[in-house]
Amino acid sequence: MMFCIPVYSQSYIFRGVSGTEGLSDLVISTLYKDSCGYVWMGTATSVERFDGVHLKHYPIYASSERWKWVNAIIETSGNQLWVGTDGGFWQIGQDRVDRIAPDVIRNGVRSIVKDDKDTLYIGSETGLHIYKDGKIETVLLENNSFSSANFIVGLHLEGERLWLITRNGLYSMNLKDRKPVHYANNLTEKEALFSYRNITRIDSTLYLGTMEHGILSFDIRTHEFRHYVDVGCNIIRSLSCDGKDVLYVGTDGNGVHFISTKQNKIIRSFDYNPENGKGLRSNSVYSLLVDRDGLIWVGLCQLGLDYTVYQSGLFSIYSTPYFTSKDIPVRTIFIGKEEKLIGSRNGLFYIDERNGHAIKYSSPQLRSSIISCSYALQGKVYIGTYGGGMYVFDRETKKIDDFEPGRPMPFVNGHIFCITADKDHNLWIGTSNGVYRYKDGKLSKHFSSDNSHLPEGNIYVIYFDSTLKGWICTENGICIWDPLSDSMKTGVFPEGFVDKEKICGMYEDSDHQLYFLPYKGDIFISDVSMSRFRKMQANTPLEGKDAMFMIEDKEGWLWIATNNGLYRYDKKDTFIPYSFADGIPGPVFLACNPVIDESGVIWFGNARGLIGLSVDWKNEENKLDYKTVISAVHVNGQEVPGAGLTVKDGVRELSLDASQNNVTIYFSGFTFTDPAYMAYEYQMEGVDKDWRVLTGKSEVTYYDLSSGNYLFKVRRMGNPKSETCLRIHMQISVNWYGYGITLAVIILAALSAYYLWKRKLHNKETARFLRVPEELRLSGKGMEDADLSMEEKYKTSNFSEEECKRLTEKLKKVMREEKPYTNPELKIADLASIIGVPSYTLSYLFNQYLKRNYYDYINDYRIAEFKSLVSKGEHTRYTLNALMELCGFSSRTSFFRYFKKVNGITPSEYIKSLEDTQK
Repeated sequence: MMFCIPVYSQSYIFRGVSGTEGLSDLVISTLYKDSCGYVWMGTATSVERFDGVHLKHYPIYASSERWKWVNAIIETSGNQLWVGTDGGFWQIGQDRVDRIAPDVIRNGVRSIVKDDKDTLYIGSETGLHIYKDGKIETVLLENNSFSSANFIVGLHLEGERLWLITRNGLYSMNLKDRKPVHYANNLTEKEALFSYRNITRIDSTLYLGTMEHGILSFDIRTHEFRHYVDVGCNIIRSLSCDGKDVLYVGTDGNGVHFISTKQNKIIRSFDYNPENGKGLRSNSVYSLLVDRDGLIWVGLCQLGLDYTVYQSGLFSIYSTPYFTSKDIPVRTIFIGKEEKLIGSRNGLFYIDERNGHAIKYSSPQLRSSIISCSYALQGKVYIGTYGGGMYVFDRETKKIDDFEPGRPMPFVNGHIFCITADKDHNLWIGTSNGVYRYKDGKLSKHFSSDNSHLPEGNIYVIYFDSTLKGWICTENGICIWDPLSDSMKTGVFPEGFVDKEKICGMYEDSDHQLYFLPYKGDIFISDVSMSRFRKMQANTPLEGKDAMFMIEDKEGWLWIATNNGLYRYDKKDTFIPYSFADGIPGPVFLACNPVIDESGVIWFGNARGLIGLSVDWKNEENKLDYKTVISAVHVNGQEVPGAGLTVKDGVRELSLDASQNNVTIYFSGFTFTDPAYMAYEYQMEGVDKDWRVLTGKSEVTYYDLSSGNYLFKVRRMGNPKSETCLRIHMQISVNWYGYGITLAVIILAALSAYYLWKRKLHNKETARFLRVPEELRLSGKGMEDADLSMEEKYKTSNFSEEECKRLTEKLKKVMREEKPYTNPELKIADLASIIGVPSYTLSYLFNQYLKRNYYDYINDYRIAEFKSLVSKGEHTRYTLNALMELCGFSSRTSFFRYFKKVNGITPSEYIKSLEDTQK
């Protein structure tokens, strides 16, 4: 594929993660990507788990801040994570980090490696520890555990041989006999002059990173040390490799460098560039990871994390060693076997792939550099411009000449909007002066509004359908060219057709459906006979977007490009969006007719380049092998701890009582692109009838779930294999208060019935005694009916509006004066107790009268309290975390999320905007 380019020559786009996104510590000392797809960050005080959107914080509890610094993270089977810090050896649990064997591993752990049997080799400050099945064995390189030889800085395992770098230099150890071998550094007489930091291996060479002397190489065969490639900084904080050729080097002062060990030179660098705002945010790199998907993760000092956003490579920008279409706004394309002609807003580009060169045609060679259209016919390419008339490009001579210099308007100074040909190879040209038809280079017909029924205005589209009639779309409507009479007709359209609108594009699919793309509005669809027509159904992803062009693929789906995204449409109900994550450089597509070349590649014109979709794109589409994961669940605004989610038959389960009926599910497909481009399909069985599409978000909330069993399913868009599930069991609601009221009513009714029965007996006796026939009048039936009616009314009535108003005012007063919301553990039962009502009364008030979620109501007061503290300047005295806790928030993540949801900006951005207005 000519448009595919080597990975190291591609343009990388970095995204940052810092305190604004919820990162609790901005010093990233180590990085690790686990088998599920999570990226783990070791910081100066904690471990952070990142799924591309959400962060989970794992604090490290140690008696000294110095001991919290994370040096290593590694995974064993079962997704078990292990951590080495300056304070020892740790294991990551569901919600915390626990220290392992503190009585044996008393000092800092600098490096951890494992073998294929999950045996861990732990390099500590006082020797090597071997951990297997919960048992620890200690091996010393010298008898004195505090010797510099036992201060292990880095480890590298190759089969049965373990390489160790220590404060006393380089060692190797055969794991069978556990005997260490020391290799003296021949570059100096004093080993202590070299502070070793890290170690990796490619073939027969070890590469050692130091803190003063850059990178050293060590030949395993000759035992010879050498100074390796200079990376412009001698402080090597991170050193790893791809195992074949490339070293990945992170420096504390000069950014990141990729070194080819076969070429012995730097082949790619990333650093801080304040001029263009691209690249890293700092040259002080503390950790570096190039993961198995090719993403680059860079841990910075005091600035958090930078990483290259994921692009699947499904689409590729057309580039060659001598030409790139990157950032060229493509308006028209011609694709030949070994040549391409690209028209843009700033000139015409001819790419000769056979001879390996490119030519640009623009002003003054062209009167206008805005290329509006092109069409290839009989060995020539006809080029239309905006304001500069029309040209002919000769594919043999590569010359470009005027099409019709004798007609200044429109072919020298006019606008050419469209060029096409009919079945007889007549050339049709839509201009600002009507429609021109040429045969063998000679004008055969000129249609205008003066000599035909052609509507006035610019001619934007000339399209010949499968019945051979021509559709002429103008500034002021549509007319049809009738091939039998060679005339333009306007009175042939049925009522309700789109003939009065400004149409900028047309397409006929394999089912002979015509698609009309209006300047503004919905796509209009009709059969060629105009007997059945309609607008595109409402509530689709295309709503509010302008369609620019479409093309049908071999599976019968339509690719529809818009001014805000590209979609694949099955002509029924399914729309699949494609975006930056798929390799599309930008969301804006121009009115450029796509082309399918001889090999089956589909070419699209984008505002930021010519992009190609390869023939085997289906194989590339779902190459990420990660399943989507449920990363967190919040119930009634509070996170469910890891122990609250059980696993049964491989599916996570959650059991809730009836009051826990508001559930937010957080998930990730591990695409690690810009969150705005993440796309999912989800469905809650029992709530959602069909799969629903979600873009730009990675969370879903369900409110007021009733009792029953639910199955939530989510997957990456268009990738059923990535699906994951969550079962939710909502217990049946037991309303003891309601049961009490019902029981009381039953007892009262029974007593009333007994009383009435006794009275009826009394009346009968009295009537019999007086011989007065009053049985019917004194039977009590009317009274019984009244009592039953009152009972039903009582059972179904709610609190009156006056009662609700009174309770609302009381609630507001309590919130203002007592500020119960500053308690992060405040429950609805606690608040109900404060204002002196039952919990169900307060729940009724929120759900039925205020129409508010309890947690949203409380969080609104917390946000207002935060703003009040900031307005008083408290943010200059307290940290953001401290202010958050003063307001009642217990989770930094939920605080940031809710604040941005309500205000549209982060707390930090809010403080900055407030400070700016006060200047």
